Amino acid sequence: MRKWTGIAVGLALAGCAGQALAAPPSEQQVRQLMDAVGMGRMLSAMNGQMAAVMQKSLPCVPASYWQGFVDANATNQLISRMVPVYQKHFTAEDIDGLLTFYKSPLGQKVITQMPATMSEGMVVGQAWGRERGEQMISQLRTQGTLNAQGQCPATAPAAAPAAAPAKAPSKKK
Repeated sequence: MRKWTGIAVGLALAGCAGQALAAPPSEQQVRQLMDAVGMGRMLSAMNGQMAAVMQKSLPCVPASYWQGFVDANATNQLISRMVPVYQKHFTAEDIDGLLTFYKSPLGQKVITQMPATMSEGMVVGQAWGRERGEQMISQLRTQGTLNAQGQCPATAPAAAPAAAPAKAPSKKK
């Protein structure tokens, strides 16, 4: 019995050691993956959208400022900050597998179709959320938990606690 326990422990430790020894991806590998999935284009577009929103809320800032705000250098800075995140969560082997996938015809289709898929998925999710909210309000109205306006009914203020009877003065002799 001890022999089998020792073998099992040895195999478990070997498995853990194998995971611990998995090489992290190099910065170059991560950047290749980011390039393959079009990360720079996505981040640049996000940067442009953020600047457009900010420009509307800050009309006193000249347009020339916003043109300089949205530049490739800012996108590269963000990518540089993201590399360690990928290195933390993926091994070199993982990144190689992802590169193989994203460079394949199916991977390229995922890249091109993902924005539309996510956008349509958000519309579906928002509609579902509204429906669920309406169902909840209707159910709570039916139960009497909410009033006809979908609000908590006004409750009568709690009665003030009765005043404690006054103590009779003690007589000192």
